[in-house]
Amino acid sequence: MSIKVLLVDDQAMVRAGIHMILEAENDIHVIGEAEDGAKAVAAARKLKPDVILMDIQMPLLNGLEATRQLTQMPGNIWRILILTTFERDDYVFEALRAGASGFILKKCAPGRFNRSSPRRGRRQCAAGALGHTAHYSRIRTAHAA
Repeated sequence: MSIKVLLVDDQAMVRAGIHMILEAENDIHVIGEAEDGAKAVAAARKLKPDVILMDIQMPLLNGLEATRQLTQMPGNIWRILILTTFERDDYVFEALRAGASGFILKKCAPGRFNRSSPRRGRRQCAAGALGHTAHYSRIRTAHAA
């Protein structure tokens, strides 16, 4: 059984790249995409993903407010991982307060995404960052929680 992921980012190129990378994993399937927080809320209601990868800064409704709305919905079944380029403590804390299950940085080069060297990946990409196999582990862990 695959993990159903909703991918939310206002940059189409970023969504396309992450989509391709995630689809290469046998047990992860991207079931939808949204380019802003308002569309993410609507898509989550309709598609019922297991995990939502949510960018923080987006037009109309930012990722933090969308996360708040999604985690407050009665009967929600998803886990939300914040996806961002910003390494700011205030974003991390606010995302967790909003109900996010974790935080993933978009910092690493795509070529490192499938590498299996945890030591190198963690040092260069930060814990759970895109570009490291720990990223897949984070999606799987969020799904299992």
